[in-house]
Amino acid sequence: MPKLYEYLGFIFYFYSHEHLPIHMHVKKADRESKCEIYYDKEVYLKWKKVTDKKS
Repeated sequence: MPKLYEYLGFIFYFYSHEHLPIHMHVKKADRESKCEIYYDKEVYLKWKKVTDKKS
């Protein structure tokens, strides 16, 4: 899992042979989201919550 960037405890990373659409994962503590990247003349980002282990 290559790490793209780390800032204020947020870790931005991706898995190399994963499914489409192109996306990256973002993790901080026990929470994780993924951001799907779409492009058609402009770039669009769509965020989805992956895990939230807090009660």
